[in-house]
Amino acid sequence: MNELISRYGTAIGGALVFAFFAAAADNFLSIGNLLTILRQISFLTILAIGFTYALIASELDLSFAAVASLAGVVCGGLVHAGLAFPVAIAAALMVATAFGAANGLLVTRMKIPSLIATLATASIATGLGFAFTNGVAWVGRWDRNFLWLGRGDILGIPVLVIWMVVIAAASWFVVSQTRFGIWLVATGEADEAARLAGIPTRRMKLLGLMLSGFLAGIAAVLLTASLSSAGPNGAADFLMKGIAAVLLGMTMFDPGKPNVPGTVVGSLVIGILGNGLVLLGAPYYVQDITLGLIILGSVAISASALTKAAFSV
Repeated sequence: MNELISRYGTAIGGALVFAFFAAAADNFLSIGNLLTILRQISFLTILAIGFTYALIASELDLSFAAVASLAGVVCGGLVHAGLAFPVAIAAALMVATAFGAANGLLVTRMKIPSLIATLATASIATGLGFAFTNGVAWVGRWDRNFLWLGRGDILGIPVLVIWMVVIAAASWFVVSQTRFGIWLVATGEADEAARLAGIPTRRMKLLGLMLSGFLAGIAAVLLTASLSSAGPNGAADFLMKGIAAVLLGMTMFDPGKPNVPGTVVGSLVIGILGNGLVLLGAPYYVQDITLGLIILGSVAISASALTKAAFSV
């Protein structure tokens, strides 16, 4: 019983929260509202999975929201300027991945703790976003095919939900079923032992941070297509929510360790909480207070893993 609670207690708690809102909030169980929840958490889940890759390698990426904002600006600006949207998407993904690579090189080559390195690159990304836009979001008429990436549906299922499921399933497979994933986990759990065993630990950390940047780029493209606008702070609100989703995920399935299934469920719990509180008419600040409590509670369980990721060199 203790093991069951340890591994699945948070997930069970999330199910109880779902049941509470189902009983207390009108229209919570409507198909439209449930799809809205899944649509709303799609960006959060993709960004949080990126953060999970970095944390599995025992590194923090506090730049993912700022990088996503910059990538959105790049994508939106190029589409707004009339370039073919595949070119704009490729440019956004390249920019985001380049920031991930820069984070990885700062950590592995210059030995700067990831907490400091990614805070610095976040500031750079934010500054570049404002420089490119002069602080004004890109808005206007957009290519319909591009907008479909964030607004379309397949057989009644929002395409954003499909993107989220595909990325989550692929990430779970990569982490749990491939040699790269095994090496990434080994690097995060015991860096020196992994290195002595022949695992290229510096490359693993670099790739973990690059994947975080790449997924930030994907989320940026989808967010831009969904909103048909892109601003220098477009993804800023996802920073704390993304961190909270990963920390919440570390309290379930494989307690104390970052894991993809936990991150997905953590994102879902946060989405359910936000949606349910809105339907109940709770003040907006209640969501912020609840998010803070989630982070504090999660850190109490995962403190050692976070300390290692933040300050290791």
